[in-house]
Amino acid sequence: MSKMTRREFGKLFVASLAGSAIGALGAPAILRANTYRVLVIGGGFGGAAAAKYVKKFDPSIDVTLVEPKEIFYTCPFSNWVMGGLREMKDIGHGYSAIKNEHHINVIHDLVVEIDAANKTAKTQGGKTIQYDRAIVSPGIDFKWDAVEGYDEATSEKIPHAFQAGKQTEILRDQLRSMKQGGTVIIHAPQNPFRCPPGPYERASLFANYLKKNNPKAKVLILDEKEKFSKQMLFQKGWQKLYGDMVEWRPGSAGGAVTRVDAATMKLETEFGAEKADVINFIPPQWAGKIARDAGLTDESGWCPINQQTFESTLHPNIHVVGDAALAGAMPKSGFAASSQAKVTALAVVDILHGRTPKPPSLANTCYSLIGDKYGISVAAVYKYDDKENKIVSIKGAGGLTPNDADENFLSAEAAYAEGWYASLSKDIWG
Repeated sequence: MSKMTRREFGKLFVASLAGSAIGALGAPAILRANTYRVLVIGGGFGGAAAAKYVKKFDPSIDVTLVEPKEIFYTCPFSNWVMGGLREMKDIGHGYSAIKNEHHINVIHDLVVEIDAANKTAKTQGGKTIQYDRAIVSPGIDFKWDAVEGYDEATSEKIPHAFQAGKQTEILRDQLRSMKQGGTVIIHAPQNPFRCPPGPYERASLFANYLKKNNPKAKVLILDEKEKFSKQMLFQKGWQKLYGDMVEWRPGSAGGAVTRVDAATMKLETEFGAEKADVINFIPPQWAGKIARDAGLTDESGWCPINQQTFESTLHPNIHVVGDAALAGAMPKSGFAASSQAKVTALAVVDILHGRTPKPPSLANTCYSLIGDKYGISVAAVYKYDDKENKIVSIKGAGGLTPNDADENFLSAEAAYAEGWYASLSKDIWG
């Protein structure tokens, strides 16, 4: 919390007597203006952006960001690492700029309890943090044991690699050491899950790596769904670049997995068992643990919110952004989380100052790489629809890579993808 100098106190006291619109609020409200405390839990795309933009919108607010990791590795571009196109250091982001340049109190600890009634949070390290408003961005957790045979311990042998870091390295190393002519299976879960195009970009960049280093290998996608994001563009790219190396199998054709057998490296489906040399099993997901423990989730496992302000409908004074939130038509993506964070940051500042937040405008842009110089993208713009009482996509806004795009267009999309990641990361952690 910042301390008020005698001179600053005098200025505020005079202002409170000025009879202006500000003065009409009365001295107690103004004196409190420098004491507002915003606690942000989680330092990923949503949390780090929220902390930074609360401070940008009102530098007088004390902002505390609690994040366990000192380096945050992003899920976006982790497929590039596993495909040999980037190194781990390229997707790791620290908090020095947020702390030193944007003057946010960064605590590397884990929040283990939120007391919504008393507006406090406790950390694993023993700290108790008070807040006036909290913004929770916990990301996703996995529903361990939702599929027989797959639990957290099994993920050391059969990685999910959908939370970047050690899991990314495990799967990258398995791919590189796979025998010649081997098979890698990627299991894609039912919706909703983090980064809807993620499993399919992963299959693309695995094939891109294997084509150069293990050309007789095969990539099989077992999918719980019947369709997926950017499907036509992905399948066209796979056929053009990799021929029969990539096979996608929907749920109705044997893609639904009923059991994981880590000992024999087999996945059982209604159509029989599939054996692999490398398995990437992406399990069903729900909101991060602290959101569930704090009572911010409903029966869906995700967090219901007021979709104008992202304030929880279950606990007042707590806002939820990013993958954990039920945010209408918006996908669970890093860019969407950062967009939600900025809207939420402004709403929090408005609420603290007694102003009514304006209806939000939001956006999402997502690039996927199919080959070294073969990129595709999707973009959408969203608004709050007061008739439907939720966030909806605006028809005619945004777009998708044309299905008949030529090589120059696709090569440009691949270059745009690099710029997209660099600018997004700089905006959040820079």
